[in-house]
Amino acid sequence: MGWIWLLPLLGLGWVGVYLLSARPYQSSRSVAQAYDAWTLDGLLEFYWGEHIHLGYYGRPPRPKDFRAAKVDFVHEMVRWGGLEHRPAGTRVLDVGCGIGGSSRILAQTYGFEVTGVTISPEQVRRAQALTPPGITARFQQGDALSLPFAEASFDVVWCIEAGPHMPDKAQFAKELLRVLRPGGVLVVADWNQRDARHKPLNLWERQVMRQLLDQWAHPEFASIEHFAELLEATGLTQGPVVTADWTVETLPSWLDSIYQGLRRPAGLVRFGLPGFVKSLREVPTLLLMRLAFGSRLCRFGMFRAVRA
Repeated sequence: MGWIWLLPLLGLGWVGVYLLSARPYQSSRSVAQAYDAWTLDGLLEFYWGEHIHLGYYGRPPRPKDFRAAKVDFVHEMVRWGGLEHRPAGTRVLDVGCGIGGSSRILAQTYGFEVTGVTISPEQVRRAQALTPPGITARFQQGDALSLPFAEASFDVVWCIEAGPHMPDKAQFAKELLRVLRPGGVLVVADWNQRDARHKPLNLWERQVMRQLLDQWAHPEFASIEHFAELLEATGLTQGPVVTADWTVETLPSWLDSIYQGLRRPAGLVRFGLPGFVKSLREVPTLLLMRLAFGSRLCRFGMFRAVRA
């Protein structure tokens, strides 16, 4: 209950207390259930589109359409990861693929053969429904801590914003690299926390992080530094892991995600009062995310590693 005092600071008062009910991480099943619910009600797709990740706005950030920024994010991640010159037919695993937005871009624009994996059976169903015939992207259910693929199955492993759902970050790092062939490339984009080993979190920061973890079924955020160390500790990387901080480039996403409710008023007609309440329920967490990333308590980390 220590987070309650934060709500008035965000201008939400006791309305926020009434609307806010936690979705704490319990197991991989609780993560699957959360994404099943978001997929079935259609709200997240309506407002966020097919790409359930943040957008890329440049450095310094430039005003952009929210959905266009998400598409730009995929292309920027391809370039940052050095994937743009990979040949057609490159085998890519998209870990935590959501409803397949990024997978379809990787297949359609770059000619890659993409396999998307998600813990949510409803996301698999929706991803399949959204994928036109002829697009070389397929989807299946699976747990990122025990990927249902043989060792050295893929040329590229791609992952956006799945890490916070993983209770065992070392096992997650190992699995991402295990399924890569030697010389294959891992490219990860993730929400991270400031490295508390060097600057411990104060009481206020611990309360904020607890709320962010409990709202969206996250057991823990890793720091950029620690997750890079975990990747290298697997003994499966060729040389050091390359990292970058895209906090500035992605920061406008949080407020833009809230503005979607104003920019797309058709949602009020489509989803009615229950949908409006569900949407409003997410606003305090989105504002807390903006606060955390804006204050550098959280950071948006990029990781690139080559399989030994």
